[in-house]
Amino acid sequence: MSLQLSQAHQELRRQINEIRKSLGHRRLSDEALVTHCLAFCTALTSHHQGEDDGMFSQLLRARPDLATTVANLVEDHGMIASILSRVRELADRAAESRGPVLEAIGGELDGLAAIMESHFSYEERAISEALDDGMPDTDWPDMVFRFGME
Repeated sequence: MSLQLSQAHQELRRQINEIRKSLGHRRLSDEALVTHCLAFCTALTSHHQGEDDGMFSQLLRARPDLATTVANLVEDHGMIASILSRVRELADRAAESRGPVLEAIGGELDGLAAIMESHFSYEERAISEALDDGMPDTDWPDMVFRFGME
């Protein structure tokens, strides 16, 4: 399961980096950028909800000693959700007016990418071994590993 988690994180990194590059080079129309940005926000939110509502619950049943680690990860998710909320608000505004709003989205995404990198690295180091020790495969893996899209 740790490999699947790492692959999910890699996909989320790829998505945000693609959007950031597109913003910098204006390779896509403003409308396409906004659409991609909102789709990424949905994917990352789904991933974290799957962790919070499913994976972490199962993990804590098997490994109550990870309670502090899980609490830290959930706190990170809250901070990331706040940034995603700002990105969504800016994306909604960008759909109506161009230019400076897209630059603001770029700034938010730059900060988000840095926080995601730190969060993903910490999460993978802190819980990979516990994930690989075996956890019940209930309904959470699709949201965590495939963002609920399959």
